[in-house]
Amino acid sequence: MSRTARPTHGAEATAGLRVDSYNLALMRADGEGFVGDLASQTAFRELLDEARKHQRTGKDPFGKTPTFELGKREIDMALVGGDADAAHLVHIAVEGHAQRLVEVTRCFLAQPEWNDVEAIVLGGGFPKSHFGALSIRRADRLLRNARLKVRLCILDEDPDEAALLGWSSLLPEDARRHAAFLAVDIGGTNLRCGLVEHRLGKAAEGHKARVLEHMQWRHADDAPARGEAIARLAGMLNGLNAQARTLGVDLAPFIGIAVPGKIEPDGKISQGAQNLPGDWEMPFDLSAALASHLDRIGRRMPQVLLHNDAVVQGLSQRHAMRKHKRWGIFTIGTGLGNASYSRV
Repeated sequence: MSRTARPTHGAEATAGLRVDSYNLALMRADGEGFVGDLASQTAFRELLDEARKHQRTGKDPFGKTPTFELGKREIDMALVGGDADAAHLVHIAVEGHAQRLVEVTRCFLAQPEWNDVEAIVLGGGFPKSHFGALSIRRADRLLRNARLKVRLCILDEDPDEAALLGWSSLLPEDARRHAAFLAVDIGGTNLRCGLVEHRLGKAAEGHKARVLEHMQWRHADDAPARGEAIARLAGMLNGLNAQARTLGVDLAPFIGIAVPGKIEPDGKISQGAQNLPGDWEMPFDLSAALASHLDRIGRRMPQVLLHNDAVVQGLSQRHAMRKHKRWGIFTIGTGLGNASYSRV
């Protein structure tokens, strides 16, 4: 989407950049699921669970706590806390995950949409942990050893904010005339809303943007129905709208929503939303369902646009990819999101 083009859901271009692909659903050769799921955060926990069952060299550092109930901090402490036997278990899972990440990378690079990609940004919640970052560094070393030219790098931005900040590159022209806008990141575990100051006058690629206020709901703990989730989301957005008025922030009548899946031109999600609370795929229309619950921003009802969450996270990193003609992103969370870009 150029600055003068009419804003659309799932925009395929923004100023100086083209979105070549996103949400590629590559099937595994054995037909047992998607290639990307081999390197998801879920996959790491499966590897750690296997290590706990069959590879222990001492007492299980996690006791009787099921692997899928462990917090990232607990796993990190086992890795760096000084107990060699505990660290051994995590290192086994890290090595297995790194090898899987290399396999996933090779599969994506073999696709026409990813041909000549020079660098891949790793986002999502996984790289925030010590064990996640170590797995990525290890995978990068394995790729170097295999003489593959692609490099892996961790997202500079806080991944909790990246899919909010990235909307700065997708703002419609009239929204750019205001100081700030509302953005949403809906994942398989959390729902985040932010009041974002775009500061495009300071940096045209959006990397000076900042989140002024935010709200978060861990919806996975509540397992809400779709209608309840929409009402809760609207309440959070209306709350941030009110905060903007209180703070005297010049808020654009615009809301950008980053979600997993394939976004059609009419804003409906055609595939890939299986981890969201309830059935969010077409014919359900998220923007229309949300609009009926929203307050006016100023004198206008806000425009709501959707895009894929990996695309938006990647756009928050575009300034760091300036030297690359083609680059991509993997977002490692409940699943593995993906997108690729070209400079134009």
